[in-house]
Amino acid sequence: MQAARDRQKSYADLKRKPMEFEVGDKVMLKVIKRVGDVAYKLELPEELSRVHNTFHVSNLKKCHADEPLAVPLDGLHFDDKLQFVEEPIEITDREIKRLKRSRIPLAVA
Repeated sequence: MQAARDRQKSYADLKRKPMEFEVGDKVMLKVIKRVGDVAYKLELPEELSRVHNTFHVSNLKKCHADEPLAVPLDGLHFDDKLQFVEEPIEITDREIKRLKRSRIPLAVA
C-alpha cells in the first residue's frame, strides 16, 4: 500500500506547482488574508456577498495584468444556489472548419 501511495504521490507532484500569494496580490479578486498553508481569504464584491470568501490555492490563478479586469456582473444571472444560468443566444451563421481528416461544424453567434 505504501509503495502505491508513494507512486501516486510522485505522479501528482509532477503536475503540482507551488503557489503562494501575498496580501494585496490580484488573483482575479484581491487576496486579503492567508488562512493556513493552502487557503486564502479574498475580498469579494458586494454582488458575491453570498459566496464564501475563502478559497483553496488550487482554485486561484495569479493575475498578471497591469490594469483592472473587472467584469460587470449586471448581465450575468445566478440561481438560488449561485450557479451560473446560461441564456441562449441567436446563431447568426454556421461554418465548417476543415482539418486534415475531419470537419468541425462551428456556430457563429
